[in-house]
Amino acid sequence: MPIPDAPAPITIDDLDADRPVPAGFRVLDVREDDEWAAGHVPGAVHIPMGELPARVEELPEEELIVVCRSGGRSARASAWLNSTGFDAYNLEGGLSAWQRAGLPLTTDGGREPTVL
Repeated sequence: MPIPDAPAPITIDDLDADRPVPAGFRVLDVREDDEWAAGHVPGAVHIPMGELPARVEELPEEELIVVCRSGGRSARASAWLNSTGFDAYNLEGGLSAWQRAGLPLTTDGGREPTVL
């Protein structure tokens, strides 16, 4: 059986600074807990990559923009998600590129967000 074509990755240039997550999309953050706690995209879903197969039922039905720190883990997670029937797009450059572009980040504890 052929592997389905993966959707093209999303780049920072594809996103709008005023509304960085397009309508119909949801951000899936596959970083570890300490990385998430340091800073994440507002409204994102957090499922560490290693837990993704066991927690796939927690994913929203929207199309997914998958992020990690630099884009490597999220590329692998996106490929896996696409092979299981989801519409997932890797964010090239990850949250490091997101932060450099000045797009919004938040923390659950009110601290100044950063990307680990």
